Amino acid sequence: MKLSKGFWAVAVILFILIVDQILKIWVKTHLTLGEDIRITSWFLIRFVENPGMAMGIEVIGKLFLSIFRIIASIVMIYYLYLLVKRNFSMGYIICVSLIFAGAVGNIIDSIFYGVIFNESTFYSVATLFPPEGGYGTWLYGKVVDMFYFPLFEFVWPSWIPFVGGTEFLFFRYIFNLADASISVGIIVLILFYRNTFVESENVFPSFLKKQKN
Repeated sequence: MKLSKGFWAVAVILFILIVDQILKIWVKTHLTLGEDIRITSWFLIRFVENPGMAMGIEVIGKLFLSIFRIIASIVMIYYLYLLVKRNFSMGYIICVSLIFAGAVGNIIDSIFYGVIFNESTFYSVATLFPPEGGYGTWLYGKVVDMFYFPLFEFVWPSWIPFVGGTEFLFFRYIFNLADASISVGIIVLILFYRNTFVESENVFPSFLKKQKN
């Protein structure tokens, strides 16, 4: 029996969400902040938390970002539904599914983690559903990151302007499976489905007509 494109979209989304949350919950309840598990010389599990907002903007910035992400995800799931209904290519639907799953994966952290976990510190691990309550409130949770790939590092020669004598590390960013899902979806979309992306704006004909009028 041939499985539908909608089935595969849902399967990809559920797989990413489930594995992403399993990893985050395990890291959150087993590691202290900044603690490492070395897998290889160039791959570590390092627990960090990301407040999920640019330049450390607090309170209003965090709340606005969380609400914006939720609204954007609702629009994206409707967009994905229309793609399946209009029978767009499987590859493009999978790309959008990866992006959607990654976005929702981090939204789950922002919505729930402040309520269901107590605070992670450099000396103690967090507890899931602590009796004393969580470290924050709804929509103010921190995103859990853990994948760290310091592939190589060196010090720039002192004679190079601006960066001379400073350390260069590749790859210094720490991310999670949801981030990776978004990145893979976007990269594959740009490389192979740019024309499809342009064509897909026609899935919203009523919206486009209203804008033209």
